[in-house]
Amino acid sequence: MAEPEQVTFYEAVGGEETFRRLVHRFYQGVAEDPDLRALYPEEDLGPAEERLRLFLIQYWGGPNTYSRRRGHPRLRMRHVPFVIGEAEREAWLRHMRVAVDELELPEQLEKMLWDYFTMAARSMVNAPT
Repeated sequence: MAEPEQVTFYEAVGGEETFRRLVHRFYQGVAEDPDLRALYPEEDLGPAEERLRLFLIQYWGGPNTYSRRRGHPRLRMRHVPFVIGEAEREAWLRHMRVAVDELELPEQLEKMLWDYFTMAARSMVNAPT
């Protein structure tokens, strides 16, 4: 009897297109938020959007394009140059919440994704409140 095939989270939520929609919607919010936008030094948010999309795709079981291009994620190290306090964390989560909600994922998948984002956002805080 063959083993049932394991489906990654990446596949379960719809693959690259789902992450493309998620990250694009998130950055639409960032672009309109003067406080959060200030954390992105690039004039064009496109490169940041691509980096986040590739990171999330890899994290959730898709292709490892992110690591092939950029090496180990080292998220905290990459965010050290930016002052990230509670206000920035809350703004980031507010825009990500809108993006996640628009995906209309099944409840269990949505919870897994949201739990990850809340944990990740908490771990990026590097400034006292």
